[in-house]
Amino acid sequence: MRNCVWGCRGLSPAMLPRLLQLQGGAFHRVSSHRRAVSGDSQPPLPSQAKVVICGGGIVGTSVAYHLAKLGWNDILLLEQGRLGAGTTRMCAGIVSVAKAISIESQMADYSNSLYQQLEEETGVNTGYVKTGSLCLAQNQDRFLSLKRLASRLRVMGINCSIIKPKEISKLHSLVNIHDLVGALHLPGDAVVSPPDVNRALAVSAAGQGVQILERTTVQQVLVEKGHVTAVETDRGPISCEYFVNCAGQWGYELGQASEVKVSIPLHGCEHFYLLSKPLKQPLPSNTPVVMDMDGRIYVRPWQGGVLSGGFEKNPKPIFTEGRNQLEVQNMQEDWDHFEPMLSALLRRMPQLESEEIQQLVNCPESFTPDMRCLMGETPGVHGYFVLAGMNSSGLALAGGAGRYLAEWMVYGAPTANVWPLDIKRFGNLQSSRTFLRHRVMEVMPLLYELKVPRWDYQTGRQLRTSPLYDRLDTQGARWMEKHGFERPKYFVPAGKDLLSLDHSKTFYKPDWFDLVGSEVKCCKEAVCVIDMSSFTKFELTSTGDQALDYLQFLCANDVDVPVGHMVHTGMLNERGGYENDCSVVRLSKNSFFVISPSDQQVHCWSWMKKHMPNDPQLHLEDVSWKYTALNLIGPRATDILAELSYVSMTPDHFPSMFCKEMSVGYANGIRVMRMTHTGEPGFMLYIPIEYALHVYNEVMSVGQKYGVRNAGYYALRSLRIEKFFAFWGQDLDSFTTPLECGREFRVKLDSDMDFVGREALLRQRQEGVARRFVMLVLEEHDTELDLWPWWGEPILRNKEMVGSTTSSAYSYTLERHVCLGFVETPGGLAADFVTRGDYEVDIAGQLYAAKAKLYPFSSLLSQQRRRKDQLDLGTLTPE
Repeated sequence: MRNCVWGCRGLSPAMLPRLLQLQGGAFHRVSSHRRAVSGDSQPPLPSQAKVVICGGGIVGTSVAYHLAKLGWNDILLLEQGRLGAGTTRMCAGIVSVAKAISIESQMADYSNSLYQQLEEETGVNTGYVKTGSLCLAQNQDRFLSLKRLASRLRVMGINCSIIKPKEISKLHSLVNIHDLVGALHLPGDAVVSPPDVNRALAVSAAGQGVQILERTTVQQVLVEKGHVTAVETDRGPISCEYFVNCAGQWGYELGQASEVKVSIPLHGCEHFYLLSKPLKQPLPSNTPVVMDMDGRIYVRPWQGGVLSGGFEKNPKPIFTEGRNQLEVQNMQEDWDHFEPMLSALLRRMPQLESEEIQQLVNCPESFTPDMRCLMGETPGVHGYFVLAGMNSSGLALAGGAGRYLAEWMVYGAPTANVWPLDIKRFGNLQSSRTFLRHRVMEVMPLLYELKVPRWDYQTGRQLRTSPLYDRLDTQGARWMEKHGFERPKYFVPAGKDLLSLDHSKTFYKPDWFDLVGSEVKCCKEAVCVIDMSSFTKFELTSTGDQALDYLQFLCANDVDVPVGHMVHTGMLNERGGYENDCSVVRLSKNSFFVISPSDQQVHCWSWMKKHMPNDPQLHLEDVSWKYTALNLIGPRATDILAELSYVSMTPDHFPSMFCKEMSVGYANGIRVMRMTHTGEPGFMLYIPIEYALHVYNEVMSVGQKYGVRNAGYYALRSLRIEKFFAFWGQDLDSFTTPLECGREFRVKLDSDMDFVGREALLRQRQEGVARRFVMLVLEEHDTELDLWPWWGEPILRNKEMVGSTTSSAYSYTLERHVCLGFVETPGGLAADFVTRGDYEVDIAGQLYAAKAKLYPFSSLLSQQRRRKDQLDLGTLTPE
């Protein structure tokens, strides 16, 4: 194969197989009363539609297909070129469930089933072949990551198995196994012809009334009072209620060109793959797909030969300045750039050395800042939905993503938790083209990079920082990023090997273990300071009772508390699930301070604005940037603040869940709250940013005699998990109710006050819960030698799979690993079902016994304190 490389340059795009097949030059519709035409004749442009979808690739047609299936048929799909003539035409055609997160695997699994039955439904041959796939491991770390993936897929009911190298040879004779340690076999994976799948989806949608117009360009989306009203095209305006941006690599530009700018953070990169001629011994069409991630390549069977591409370390971003290219043509070949992937292919399949190459394909793919697609309703414009940025997984995800987006539009919410993909996880701060260009150059290689727990992006950093950033950095802070905000993970004392700590990668005990342990110890015995400025902070005010009435309806807990008191509460949806988990402080009769997780800034703002009455006397302001937040954790925090404020800070004078505005050092107007988000004693200080450095310096100076030190979020995580504290986005989501996680005491169900989600919770309380939030303390787990649990591990009860973990940490108090997660059973789940079972946690295929506890509880830690040296979890009685 190598010998013919240089003689194969310059082949035309016409050699690409299976281009979009247009019957007689026109796309023929099933419906007789509507027609979509490709060619010179153009049907008239309708003046209105309920939904306008921009983009005729597989993502756009999937949305149209699923909306039609749900009963909406007043839909207009617009394509600026020919249907499917963008990235869909050049997609590699692999449908695999080997994805980084569960929701993506779930969507790919659904896509697989959908594509399999499309031919029967539409009569269009989609080229579907169930090949299965092999994810190869060249080293033990990769093998462990595949074992963890296999465990997660089994929770979802997806058939998979870990196999040895000899078994790989039986499934794929071309694979060189000499440097392999094993593989993950996914027998249900498949390959298809993407243009034909796209055509089948369009045929079905058209048959249900969807109108499809080609060569019609959307120029901008018109907005009035925050709602979509129409789209402007090159052929005239169209009134509509909903607009769906499925414009792929042009999605960013379309968002920026709209009347109200919409941030859609994605950027294009060149993506290369080669096509071989049929092999001397033609490769059967059902030969498994090979994903050699350590070699950065994938290989699939293609017309008796192979199609092979990959994700190189040095990707080539494109279209940073924008480029109105109607249809994606095969861009310039670059054999020098492709050489490392070609070499990896020949190392993996040496027999291809003597075969002939037909063509090197170069096509654009769009990527997002976190390797996850963008979907959902945009935060600033109601009725403006997005499904784009597929990160080279458009085909695999399109079926499932189109389904969930359609559900979102029709029902108001999808039937699965898609928060990891929700476009509201980003804000305008990620819309810089420079940021996107630099980040996608990191993201594309990461698709096949080995990612160990708690790895961090290196590009686009120091975008949002606390006023204390430089000070903490000089004191050894090691940073991670959340919603663009730099947050300290832990602190490295002077003299430690900084390089090894910065680059340590492992599924086992990490190098920072002792550093975090010393921070936790200080939190329990003295006092630590954690910069938590990244928290989302809102202020809600009104002239009368409007603010209180609004929050009472939006919050599950009773927020009508005396001035100065705090309330932990959820903001629930109509299902009773958590849309937000926050703390609300009553600053005055008609003024409230709302504190939410960092990554909730856009989502929480959008949720609150969505339910906010149109009342000019009610005002909501995002004040996240106005305050630096310091968390003082530990028994000596009281002494520090008392000395700095000359105010008694004892519980008698300053009770728990209370807030006072007071002076700290020379600074006035500091909001001091008796809470720590960990269950440990201490205070949160919300400091106007101009006073931040002064207050921090004073705390550290006065605190020296009390043993003060800096700490980071890893210590916070350990403390909150051992205290069974759930965090939104990790443990709680829009499908988790307070009754399922032991928080019924924070819900005003027994009052006569109405609130969002009340009816769903009353119904669940009557019918019983089917899942419960549990703590699992691992037994007979060797922290030094065994694999660590991180998140997503299967939970077994009496040898049957009943759930998975959502977060975990090592408890330095219990000297054991603690996992939080959910167990469920279809027939309802009583408390004794949880506490009486024999539990195990599956860590990469290895089972570890665990003791289960329900929330709320207290005996575990209290008994640990009484007899730390003789801890016997087996004798603790369930609560």
